[in-house]
Amino acid sequence: MKILVCVKIIKGEVNPFDESALECALRLSKDVTVVSMGPESTKNALIPLTRLGAKVILISDRAFAGSDTLATSKILSAAIKTMDYDLILCGRQSIDGDTAQVGPMISQMLDIPLITNALKVKADESSVYADTRLGEQGMQLPALVTVERGYILRFPSIFSKPGEIQTISNDELKCPPEQCGLQGSPTRVIQAFENQQGKRHCRFITQQELKPLIEELLKKQPSEEKHIENTDRLKSVWAVGEEAAERAKEIAENVVLIENSDIRTIVQKAIEEKPEVILWNADLWGRKNAPIAAAILNTGLCADCTQLEAEEGKLIMYRPAQGGNIYAKIKCLTMPQMATVRTKTESSDIIVAGGKGIANNTDRLISFANELDAELAASRGLVDTGKLPYDRQVGLTGKTVSPKIYIAIGISGAVHHTCAIEGADTVIAINPDKNARIFEYADYGLVADFK
Repeated sequence: MKILVCVKIIKGEVNPFDESALECALRLSKDVTVVSMGPESTKNALIPLTRLGAKVILISDRAFAGSDTLATSKILSAAIKTMDYDLILCGRQSIDGDTAQVGPMISQMLDIPLITNALKVKADESSVYADTRLGEQGMQLPALVTVERGYILRFPSIFSKPGEIQTISNDELKCPPEQCGLQGSPTRVIQAFENQQGKRHCRFITQQELKPLIEELLKKQPSEEKHIENTDRLKSVWAVGEEAAERAKEIAENVVLIENSDIRTIVQKAIEEKPEVILWNADLWGRKNAPIAAAILNTGLCADCTQLEAEEGKLIMYRPAQGGNIYAKIKCLTMPQMATVRTKTESSDIIVAGGKGIANNTDRLISFANELDAELAASRGLVDTGKLPYDRQVGLTGKTVSPKIYIAIGISGAVHHTCAIEGADTVIAINPDKNARIFEYADYGLVADFK
């Protein structure tokens, strides 16, 4: 079986999700080719992959600089069309962008079946099977699968030698200049600034104060949800699903609700009626299907937006970027303007969430949650260990919550998590590291080991 693995180099390192996809490929086949797009300088990070027995192809040209997800997918698809393959594996997303768009877009451009969010992958001569976040799925080959961060990339043998890296430029691919780089990128960052959203003033407490504090907070009336008033509003917005429709009401005079259905039915309706804006829920279904729609409609897509505005009749989108340290203000130059948006789920009065730091104490976490009659949740780090299921995950790639009390235990406080708990009335953080970032986003902090 011939397997292609799409790999992105970020700050001199292989994207962790792509490392997982590569290890998955190496377990399935001895015929593995790594395909990466980037400048010549990324060769240093790609050379070690040749020592694992994989062939490595670098797609590199100055014309490709500044490509967004749509332009990147077009370039990679053009390169892959020149190659022989049975299966394509991609990491679910890159840790700098967190869009999860390139894999689904490539599958659409190559017109091959797609499986997303694979935890484990098996394959035979004609089919691929995956255990995914949504259950078991199978597809006929050729197909594309996006892989979760569940495989650990092996180290090369001390006896292995580095191989050659083949470089392909646009002289060979002949991608039209208007489809490459900044010129071919319909999404544009207007402004970027430090992400300060959700920060709170933390008061540290003792272990003895914790239970009385929780009891006192539960007696308080929940605060009213704050809405940002948009004086400038769009005339009409399509919203795929009721959750996205609630967000659309913030910026639109008229909201057209589109039921979740076959993606090609939705796209055909969009082709016929030509809406100016389409919003999608940033859940697993939306993150899989919105990129497919963007590829068919040849339009831009901004992922996981936490805030929307209307400005002079155009949609303005805000989202965390570069690992969440930066907050980006983005616009789309093409029609329809599209975005996946964060939507809140119904929450219990109190949520107890565990992080990777307590992966070996999940039984105690569950007992603690039961003792407080609380809803159980987890960060992505804990879910990735397999100790709790994905439907418990709170964060940018999970769900957004707004309980009376959110207790974060052993959670470091990465922005991918904190951006999803901004709606909580009170956040209590428990962590043995007094410098943990989570304390910057908590009302109360307890410096302690969970044990």
